[in-house]
Amino acid sequence: MPNDQALSRLPASMGETDAAQRDADIVGLLHDGQNHLAFEYLVQRYDAKVFHLCLALLRDTHTAQDLAQDSLLRVWRSLSSYNAGTAALSTWIYAIARNRCLTELARRKQAGAQRDDAVTWDAIEQLPAAAPDHDAAALALLRHMVDSLPKAYQTCLKLYYFEEHSVDEVASMLDLPQGTVKTHLHRARQALYQALQAKGLASPSLWL
Repeated sequence: MPNDQALSRLPASMGETDAAQRDADIVGLLHDGQNHLAFEYLVQRYDAKVFHLCLALLRDTHTAQDLAQDSLLRVWRSLSSYNAGTAALSTWIYAIARNRCLTELARRKQAGAQRDDAVTWDAIEQLPAAAPDHDAAALALLRHMVDSLPKAYQTCLKLYYFEEHSVDEVASMLDLPQGTVKTHLHRARQALYQALQAKGLASPSLWL
């Protein structure tokens, strides 16, 4: 797993220019040596976003909170090594958080503590039909179906629909091309549509 300083050398992606412009104020403060103020702005802007990324990857609120805080501490410790010429600030922050989560997932797997939350489509077919549109039971069933999707699809879908991040931001969070994120979202919608139809629910456009 790359260390935090190595993350500052990540190559720029196609969306880096817009991302860099969004954080020009923070980068300016860093350039002026005002690291404490820059970090204060950074936390205000990225605290919730880093938590959402950790939650989407880990599916555990408590652990996501802990690792989001740990990731921001790692950002603080490595702030002086950040190079705005090689990666947008958001890309650098998300890479630190993503790698921290991947390290935790690898630790769980090695320790045999990672449980398989995936639910097969056969199991979904055994669930009772959901209640009318927007009923709590229907929403619960939808989230159950989302959790049964392949990990790559469900992570993109949760960040895009449930956390309301843009395709560009989801791509940055997960270090994926925007086209890949769009493909994952398209295939996830198709799978959900087929499952929802099988359960007699209304069009998923009411939910997504």
